[in-house]
Amino acid sequence: MAHQVETMAYAGETPWHGLGVSVSNDLTPPQMMRKAGLDWTVEQVDAYVELNGKKTPTGWKALVRNTDNKILTNIGQNWNPVQNEDAFNFFSEYVLAGDMEMHTAGSLKGGEMVWALAKVKESFDLFGGDKVESYLLFSNPHSYGKSIDIRFTPIRVVCNNTLSLSLDMVAERSVRVGHRTQFDASEVKKALGIASNKLQTYKEMAEFLGSKKYNADTLIQYYNDVFPRSTDKRVMNQPLSLETLSKNAKACHDVIETQPGAEYAEGSWWQAFNSYTFVTDHFQGRNADNRLYSSWFGGNQLKKRNALTTAIKYAEMA
Repeated sequence: MAHQVETMAYAGETPWHGLGVSVSNDLTPPQMMRKAGLDWTVEQVDAYVELNGKKTPTGWKALVRNTDNKILTNIGQNWNPVQNEDAFNFFSEYVLAGDMEMHTAGSLKGGEMVWALAKVKESFDLFGGDKVESYLLFSNPHSYGKSIDIRFTPIRVVCNNTLSLSLDMVAERSVRVGHRTQFDASEVKKALGIASNKLQTYKEMAEFLGSKKYNADTLIQYYNDVFPRSTDKRVMNQPLSLETLSKNAKACHDVIETQPGAEYAEGSWWQAFNSYTFVTDHFQGRNADNRLYSSWFGGNQLKKRNALTTAIKYAEMA
């Protein structure tokens, strides 16, 4: 399978996926854009089909990258592309004010998905040293049917697991903008509600999970909920046990006491949830960049949200 990452740059320590080129953490957003190889634009070009030697307009357009004339996607007449420069300029006022620093940026799927990740200079500690930092992720897809997505993404430092905001915070911490409307950065910033208490609710949720203990039976039930076992009747007819769990569920069980940060809130639902995020970020997928894409833009971000919600339900019953 072809790799997902086309170009990428990162500041600080090598990311868990081990991809990209290293840069300093004091770059301006435009500098980060250039270092990540994203200083290109897209242009809308009318699409045609050739019939009987004549070119006939299809009513569609092609979105073409200026550096290599690559067609990234086919779009309709009312498509409003956001240039990479506009995406990076979104961070400029925060970086210049010292509230954020550029952290990671890159291009996936041959330019179909461009992203920029900025580290928010705000974090919190749990359980005597389990640090969670906040990041703002701007996803700028040059792909028909996909929306611009700007959202906060907590990352657990000890293991570099990308966590998931959940419950009532989804609407407040994530903004999606379709390409049929004109992108308005000021309105997006208002909707995000960038404020000093943005992680407080998440911290309270994590502390709650860390205060509630699982037992052997509820842990197995949790893993089966988030990684359901086979629908094969030979398995389904057997009582739920460690032996009948799915491969991924067993992987979570195997690492729960050995994963990075396992010493924090041992035996709690915080530990159980993080075993799930550790497996999805570091073991699932064919290679590192496929795991990266799935964690941030694919199915795994939604699955993590479900895993967090499910962990809270079990903790409430503990």
